[in-house]
Amino acid sequence: MLTITRKLEFDAGHRIPDHKSQCRNLHGHRYTLEITLTGAVIDVEGSSDNGMIMDFSDIKSLAKEHLVDVWDHAFIVYERDDAVREFLATLPGHKTVVIDRIPTVENLARVAFDILKAVFKDRFGTGLHLHKLVLHETPNCWAEITDA
Repeated sequence: MLTITRKLEFDAGHRIPDHKSQCRNLHGHRYTLEITLTGAVIDVEGSSDNGMIMDFSDIKSLAKEHLVDVWDHAFIVYERDDAVREFLATLPGHKTVVIDRIPTVENLARVAFDILKAVFKDRFGTGLHLHKLVLHETPNCWAEITDA
């Protein structure tokens, strides 16, 4: 299997409401996102993407539009974390992303995978699909999810 991977970075805040240690406090991370795609190599003479699974700049553009720019410099909050949601609502123009699960790196990887899976699915009729997503919360801690 031939794959390609594009890495992007973004900053976001979150908290783990019931966590036993400091992660229950409001804090942020410099996240690193790795998007791994697989599919047939494009074989169309004269095409800009000839010889590629997908142009890296197109991967970046789509990932930024649908995920990175949405989450970058946002506070990602669990929909049932009422105290933080109410607080953030008092900040005019605050960038808040509400998700349906606690924003652990595992859950954020799953949400990101689901968003990007739909974005890349068979984009060129070449079987292109999101094979793996890695989300680093810190340089030493990350979650990986692969297409089963």
